[in-house]
Amino acid sequence: MGAARSEAGRTVTTSIPARLDQLPWSRWHWSIIIGLGTVWILDGMEVTIVGNVAGRLSEPGSGLPITSGEVTGIAAALYVAGACSGALFWGRLTDIYGRKKLFLITLAVYLGATALTALAFETWWFFLFRFLTGFGIGGEYAAINSAIDELIPAYYRGRVNLVINGSYWLGAVGGSLLSIVALDTSIFPANVGWRLTFALGAVLALVILLVRRHVPESPRWLLIHGREEEAERIVNGVEQQVMAETDKPLPRAEGQMTIHQRKRTTFTEIARTVFAQYRRRSTLSFALFVGQAFLYNAITFGYGAILIQFFDVPSGHTGYYFAVIAAGNFLGPLLLGKLFDTVGRRIMISGTYLLSGVLLFGTAWLFDQGSLNASTMTACWCVVLFFASTGASSAYLTVSEIFPMETRAMAIAFFYAIGTATGGISGPLIFADLTNTGVVGETVLAFQIGAGLMCAAGIVAAFLAVNAERRSLEDIATPLSVTKSEGETSGA
Repeated sequence: MGAARSEAGRTVTTSIPARLDQLPWSRWHWSIIIGLGTVWILDGMEVTIVGNVAGRLSEPGSGLPITSGEVTGIAAALYVAGACSGALFWGRLTDIYGRKKLFLITLAVYLGATALTALAFETWWFFLFRFLTGFGIGGEYAAINSAIDELIPAYYRGRVNLVINGSYWLGAVGGSLLSIVALDTSIFPANVGWRLTFALGAVLALVILLVRRHVPESPRWLLIHGREEEAERIVNGVEQQVMAETDKPLPRAEGQMTIHQRKRTTFTEIARTVFAQYRRRSTLSFALFVGQAFLYNAITFGYGAILIQFFDVPSGHTGYYFAVIAAGNFLGPLLLGKLFDTVGRRIMISGTYLLSGVLLFGTAWLFDQGSLNASTMTACWCVVLFFASTGASSAYLTVSEIFPMETRAMAIAFFYAIGTATGGISGPLIFADLTNTGVVGETVLAFQIGAGLMCAAGIVAAFLAVNAERRSLEDIATPLSVTKSEGETSGA
């Protein structure tokens, strides 16, 4: 049996985590990727569309009295502020009420807010629903990353998590190409095209919501919260599917753990675990999130404005350039993801952060020398972000696997919110002013700040990254519910 319940009904001995980790790759795992991973495509499409339509929204006849700076500055900051507050709000509920319930609710919030953004005729309305769209997306980060790591076998966890988080850039490619069509006034009026892009995002979210209903609750979460029978049914069902698909029996899973079930974990216990027992891991998590947040939220939000300001690219053509950059971003996690499970976390995390930072310093120098045009600037950014996107995706992977099960969603939410608030709220407000002045030196400074923070995070990772490759989540960080005799972690 995978789980045996004591007479007291509060202690369970189980092999379910080991059974999940020893599963071979199957169609069931693909269904998890499709059901959970596709939301990042929507997030990427959202952010890219806003960046690319900034110029058009500020033009007369757009139907919205707003400036380009307000779109890339205030609206971008509000979107990130919504995501940060949403992560904290929904993250706590995810640990209490389960992954599935929350990743359905948060997607529904995103869907409604995106649809209402399309109906904005006043600036305050646009700002409000950009905040609420981010509020839904922030909850997705905690619920989805928790569920992914708890459902995917340890052997594949690194590459799968990175590719799913990197799929954000597939949405960015789609958003870039969609904005080209939407901003073509020979196809759609200036006050209609940009609205259709947001409406399409809502339609896609509805389709994903219907697919996601079939993704199960995390058996690991069910075990700890007194629902071991349901966890057993889910794992038995998956094992039957896998054996029918492979026509081979599964090997007996090795490794059991005994847990004391609980309904919730207090804030005091979460704080003590994350900031005392695992303080080195907390330092690592904060550094990774701040570095990537400044690079992405502070600079790429305004890349369309940079093309228009310095290279005279028409507002309707910025999507072509951003599509190239977005493709490079996705190829990074796709091509390098497997190395996180083979070469290892420490080398790959520190390497991708440091490489992207050094390459961005080089790009800033070339830009300052006047050696770049719109095409070569885009090529440089494509190379920089090939490594940067892999590093940024590894930040989510890192936080989702190095803290105990009971604190996982809240830890993701906290470090995402703190790191992103530091770089993602202040960044767009600061760098919108720097990049919109038309002064080369000020834009160079923006690039250098992002590069410096990526390098600093890479150095921190070189010393503090956890060698989590191919290890079970319970081995990386023992659940708080496990009896002390089952093992201890050092908190390193």
